[in-house]
Amino acid sequence: MRFGLFGSAAARRGSGEFDSAEGFRDFINYNVEAEALGFHGTFVVEHHFTGFGQVSATLNLLTWLGARTTTLRLGTAVMVLPWHNPILLAEQAATLDLLSGGRLDFGIGTGYRYNEFVGFDVGMTEAREKFEESIDLILKAWTSEERFSHKGKYWTFNDIIVEPPPSRKPHPVVWMGAGSDRSIREVARRGFNLLLGQYASPADVAHNISVFREAVEGRGETWDSMRVGVTRAFFVSESEQEREEALERRLANRLRQLKLATAPDGTMLGGPDRAEGDPNEINLNSAIYGTPDQIAGRLHDLENAGVGYVLINGGGSGGGERGLRSLRRFAKEIMPEFG
Repeated sequence: MRFGLFGSAAARRGSGEFDSAEGFRDFINYNVEAEALGFHGTFVVEHHFTGFGQVSATLNLLTWLGARTTTLRLGTAVMVLPWHNPILLAEQAATLDLLSGGRLDFGIGTGYRYNEFVGFDVGMTEAREKFEESIDLILKAWTSEERFSHKGKYWTFNDIIVEPPPSRKPHPVVWMGAGSDRSIREVARRGFNLLLGQYASPADVAHNISVFREAVEGRGETWDSMRVGVTRAFFVSESEQEREEALERRLANRLRQLKLATAPDGTMLGGPDRAEGDPNEINLNSAIYGTPDQIAGRLHDLENAGVGYVLINGGGSGGGERGLRSLRRFAKEIMPEFG
């Protein structure tokens, strides 16, 4: 089992609560330390207009992080394609992949938060079509050695070629967030890797991996458990009280995210913030908070479900030195048990 990070930096405009620049510096230092501790990679969110914990310029932040690291893989989780000019995005991603020596893990999705679609004045009903047209264009742009033109429903380009090309051939590793059986099979059909959200229960994770593995092997490909990244919120607590307080913070944060994602009529497009059932129960079943032994037990459950790559999200730690202390304990007291 390998371990990576998932998360964001602290940033909020017009708040005296903290310094956003300091929050971003803390994020970089946290990831630099994670590389030294043996973590395989990091995945960074893309969110807009949401306040604390958002990263709005994901590739910019990863470029800076790439310059500070040498082996850590640099992931997006996820770039929301309906909001981006696909050719400009292909150029920016290729540049990051080139500068980092092929370390880009290009995670993509359709988006799901209502407030963000409203903010960009992009219709949620057209998100899937825009996504499909955009990813086809990005892949073509990365792999085409000749100039080409495109006239589609949403995008038109004339006599273009993406320069510089990415480092990895034929193109950077592509990851796609999915949750339903249909969408998981689509990830396999495209030959992409799969990202699973942090609120799914271990039983749901096992089912999702089973569907993905069957689809991958059905294409005649050899199964590799590292093709699935499963996010889990973690916190190595010093006491039961500290664990309970961290769980309360995580639940409050999730309820805030659900509010941002929900349309006025009460509907939600989907995405990793969505999980059916009692919020408290979902929180307890999906978070790996507690002593090293308790966390290791939860990880063994995921290992038995077929998980090979766990992306830990330290949101329950409260950040700062406490977050670093929790990360160090995870690396030194838990990771060795999993090879």
